[in-house]
Amino acid sequence: MAAESGSLGDSLRPLKHATFAVLWVATVLGNTGTFMRDIASSWMVTELGGGPAAVSMIQAAGALPIFLLAIPAGVLSDILDRRRFLLAVQVFLALVSATLAFLAATHALSIPALIALTFAGGIGAALIGPTWQSIVPELVERTELKDAVALNSLGVNISRAIGPAAGGLILAGLGAAVTYSTDVCSYFLVIAALVWWKRKGGGETALPENFLGAFRAGLRYTRASSELHVVLLRAAVFFAFASAVWALLPLVARGTLQGGAGFYGVLMGAVGAGAIAGALVLPRLRARCGADALLLGASLLSALVMVVLALVPVKLVAFVALLVLGGAWIMSLTTFNGVAQGILPNWVRGRALAVYLTVFNGAMAAGSIGWGALAEATGVKIALLASAIGLVIAALVMHRVRLPKAEADLTSAHQWAEPLTVEPVANDRGPVLILVEYDVAREAQPAFLAVLERFSMERRRDGAYAWGVTQDSANPEHVVEWFMVESWAEHLRQHERLSHAGADLQSEATSFHRGDAPPRVTHLIGLPSS
Repeated sequence: MAAESGSLGDSLRPLKHATFAVLWVATVLGNTGTFMRDIASSWMVTELGGGPAAVSMIQAAGALPIFLLAIPAGVLSDILDRRRFLLAVQVFLALVSATLAFLAATHALSIPALIALTFAGGIGAALIGPTWQSIVPELVERTELKDAVALNSLGVNISRAIGPAAGGLILAGLGAAVTYSTDVCSYFLVIAALVWWKRKGGGETALPENFLGAFRAGLRYTRASSELHVVLLRAAVFFAFASAVWALLPLVARGTLQGGAGFYGVLMGAVGAGAIAGALVLPRLRARCGADALLLGASLLSALVMVVLALVPVKLVAFVALLVLGGAWIMSLTTFNGVAQGILPNWVRGRALAVYLTVFNGAMAAGSIGWGALAEATGVKIALLASAIGLVIAALVMHRVRLPKAEADLTSAHQWAEPLTVEPVANDRGPVLILVEYDVAREAQPAFLAVLERFSMERRRDGAYAWGVTQDSANPEHVVEWFMVESWAEHLRQHERLSHAGADLQSEATSFHRGDAPPRVTHLIGLPSS
């Protein structure tokens, strides 16, 4: 992989693709409306007399559905037409915001209604989150993927800079009904862009997956991917502590800083402005620092911001602190997202990203509830200081757990020949036992087994639910690798899923095999019980 130059021009390369550019602009506008809606909902809870627990419940209500539904949503994004799926969910979200506008206009808003409709909005976000991220590789070249991920994060934070500030001003000047109605209009812009997008074919397969089979395959991949485990662990720890600032910021703005709705919007806008500035310098930081160093810096900066908010109740200082928070936040989000995108093959991208989103939002939801409860019992200041101390300790400990490099070529190698069959095999027949027979000299077997052990992870990620190696008692140099797959169709999908990185490992293992003929491969299919 070519080294990153770190120039701003290189980071904008994905925008040369018209479809990416149009969808990027549409999502910036759509997310701006969403931030306006969220700022109105968070503030309206305080207007209706809600305390720390009620305010943190709004944060939790938005994040909890993503924790609960992201994995099923990821399955749907991998087996349905992604464009049509996005269209349907955008219509649903427009209806949610329209309901909020109606309730606000008729003075019927209540804290339970706000929490319920925030939860409904969270359901929509859960459904579209994995899909929006999964379509990125369809829109840009592989070499531009990290830049596209960074641009998407930049777009979210442009929205974060504009949406809360505009939402706070509209809320203060024209009321909640107009704020929510503006969000409804933003969904129409996103829907128009999706209608305009003529998605190319080629994602279809002769072996389409059903929901339950795709769900199991996604969980198998997640269990077998040690690289994904590292990303999930690091994300869970970071967001559990960092969630405190988001859960408690409305209370800081209203109580500690004695501000109104407009000031709260300005503070949220500062986060977005800081994120934009962070995104502009991020290419250079990425070229000089590794992902682990970026995450450590983001954690320490976020902790510093929480300390400042707790100990220095000055509006201008808070504004500057939240500029810093925005830069730290985009560093962390872009780093996690970029690494996750880089270690995932396209066939399981939606499902695996959904697991990442589940962990992210689960940590945010649990952290929000926990820090809200602590603030209720001890005060906002103590809760912020406790989360800052915890984040620093966690960052120093987790820095030793290195993120994966995300440099392997995970595109399909199409290396395996079609299995030989005497007659057609029904796709649902199974289980299937595959035997691969090697002739390996005894002195070479330790090195051979080490390579095969690494290759076993590829087998498991691509569909095997059991794997092992056996040795012939009569001929110790006859070594048999075996693995089991739940059905014939799932094994045929393994043929499509084998990546170039996996093919390289297989070739390395095959190099130990003696003889002119390649290792013998046998497919044994379960017979139906009588």
